Amino acid sequence: MPVPIRRLFVALTLCCALLAGGTACGSATTDATQDTAAVVAAATPSPTTSAQRQKLAKTRFVANASLAAGATYQWIVKPWKAGKFKKGASGRRFALVKAGLAGAFAYNRLKAAKRNAQGDPTLSKALAPLTAGIDSLKDLPSKLRKGDSTDSTASSFDDIINKVKDAAKNAGAEVTDKVPSAGQLAGG
Repeated sequence: MPVPIRRLFVALTLCCALLAGGTACGSATTDATQDTAAVVAAATPSPTTSAQRQKLAKTRFVANASLAAGATYQWIVKPWKAGKFKKGASGRRFALVKAGLAGAFAYNRLKAAKRNAQGDPTLSKALAPLTAGIDSLKDLPSKLRKGDSTDSTASSFDDIINKVKDAAKNAGAEVTDKVPSAGQLAGG
């Protein structure tokens, strides 16, 4: 099977760059090192302003919290209210596995939302009391997968999501349920 020209070109360019970099490091003078450092410093991107960072933090928070809320409602709260988690229910095992995956996904997205909220002073103050509640969700997905105390576990997720929604609404960031795709759910 022939190798595409593009791959050969990339490999040849990479080899030449490594060879040139290796020889440049071996015989470099202090002036050449300073020139290289100046070029590297000039080529690095500058960080965003604090106003942009805060704006993006609120947007990212809403996206992450919405995905967590959607996954929690779709795969934990809705089946719980329909009685899918009760012993002897039809499709119980599959519902519990999906709920466990959704719980892990929701925990992951809530942790990301908490990090995003730290970039916005209003959100940071609003979510400060909820950090312990978010951290308490860490072990709940495994309990859902095993089928242990599903009623209290599902209600815990529902309570935390509702508290995050209320805190965000008070801070000026409306969080709505956005159901993630199966790929997002599996990928975490």
